[in-house]
Amino acid sequence: MTKIEWTNNIFTKLEQKWLSHCETTKKVRILSIDGGGTTSIVSGASLIHLEDQIRLKTSDPHAKIADFFDMIAGTGVGAILAAMISADDGTGHPLFTATEAVKFITQNNSKLFKVNKLAGALHRQKRFSSKSMDKVLKEMFKREDGTVLTLKDTCKPLLVPCYDLKSSAPFVFSRADASESPSFNFDLWKVCRATSATPSLFKPFPLISVDGKTSCTAVDGGLVMNNPTAAAITHVLHNKRDFPSVNGVENLLVLSLGNGPTGGWSKVRNNGDCSTSSVVDIVLDGVSETVDQMLGNAFSWNRADYVRIQANGLGSERMEEVLNERAVESLPFGGKRLLTETNGQRIEGFVQRLVASGKTSLPPSPCKESAVSPLANSR
Repeated sequence: MTKIEWTNNIFTKLEQKWLSHCETTKKVRILSIDGGGTTSIVSGASLIHLEDQIRLKTSDPHAKIADFFDMIAGTGVGAILAAMISADDGTGHPLFTATEAVKFITQNNSKLFKVNKLAGALHRQKRFSSKSMDKVLKEMFKREDGTVLTLKDTCKPLLVPCYDLKSSAPFVFSRADASESPSFNFDLWKVCRATSATPSLFKPFPLISVDGKTSCTAVDGGLVMNNPTAAAITHVLHNKRDFPSVNGVENLLVLSLGNGPTGGWSKVRNNGDCSTSSVVDIVLDGVSETVDQMLGNAFSWNRADYVRIQANGLGSERMEEVLNERAVESLPFGGKRLLTETNGQRIEGFVQRLVASGKTSLPPSPCKESAVSPLANSR
């Protein structure tokens, strides 16, 4: 090999290494979990498989989902899961693994969504007990030393939407805002309670920031953002403090987990009449599918960077069935197609890219004394 050939060979290898480094580090990783339902079978199965695959491909039995994502978002029961796998236990690690979080919700489902029999008799509709859910959430987001966690106490940026009846507008809770001002910092259990207050099932939930300066009367975030993926992407694109290198969707790697269709259309009576609960179900499904369609268009030139996991509507009742179902993908100009891959295989392919990019470099929690300009309010 001549000197020139040797030099060219060296520069080629350096160039490939540099390009490889750029490819694997430039993308910001977003995990989004839908609301809807109470059992979280689809998202629960997906989260457990996601964390198992991360551990398998990194050969690290203690790896967590939060280690490999830069932003986690959720609505309703999806927000509870998102908060559980991102809440800081005081050491920079999550309070719950994915398996622990799903198991906790499964075991406490009857308490989280306890039927209030008296309300049902008086109002001719099923309402869940607010006190029962409050109690479970308070215990869920409390450290062993008794510290009550707030929105700021998360390992990674967290985003949770609700709808504020006082302002008649969406209200988005985010760690970015919470770290900037106590006026936008709320107890974490209250954030999850706010986004879960589904009309006809729970009463609207009033909450106040930790400094008492900001208040909200919340109902279910699913009414406006049941699929919070678009909100998470918008947040990342405009949050230059935490994500300075992001200029467009080409800089993102997104995993969106559905919670299965609610089946609202099946509850419509033959004469076309709809109950309140069926209308809510239709809204939740419609919002999720609309967001998926929009993002399918946005990522049409780099579809591998956006992966949506959702049950195909055939009524899967067990977690294994969800993972073994053939995946469904939205088409850019409308409609869907059934893929040859299963949901489990799509997650495995996504994890391959996720692990190749390495652990996230974002700090586990916001610095209390940060020399940055205040972040513009995301609401």
